[in-house]
Amino acid sequence: MQVINNHININQAAEQLLNNKTGNSTETGTHGLSFQDILQAKTDEAKAPGISLKFSKHAAGRLEDRNIRMTPNQMERLTEGTVRAQMKGIKDSLVMVDSLAFIVNVPNQTVVTAMDQTETDDNIFTNIDGAVIA
Repeated sequence: MQVINNHININQAAEQLLNNKTGNSTETGTHGLSFQDILQAKTDEAKAPGISLKFSKHAAGRLEDRNIRMTPNQMERLTEGTVRAQMKGIKDSLVMVDSLAFIVNVPNQTVVTAMDQTETDDNIFTNIDGAVIA
């Protein structure tokens, strides 16, 4: 590399930058992960975000008091509904699964309360900022 008066020839600088790359245009540099690797990880995360719903003591009591039994399919749909709410930025969501209504605190991944839709008098839900029909 030729340095003239403390300046580097632009072509030499460009060549130096290009030669410092590994030839893989998707490499990020500092972490060694390619763009493809990061994209695949984010895609996999979106498909299976690892949400594990918890039921608050209150919600568990409501399920027991109201004799609500959830099937594995309904639990999966409740989880998927929570994921969809999370993707939309909803914090407290009503998630409807068949005739069951759940209030879910999305950031904490916690079901706050549960009820059978036929048991609600007015079908009014408060303190939510979104709803998902799963």
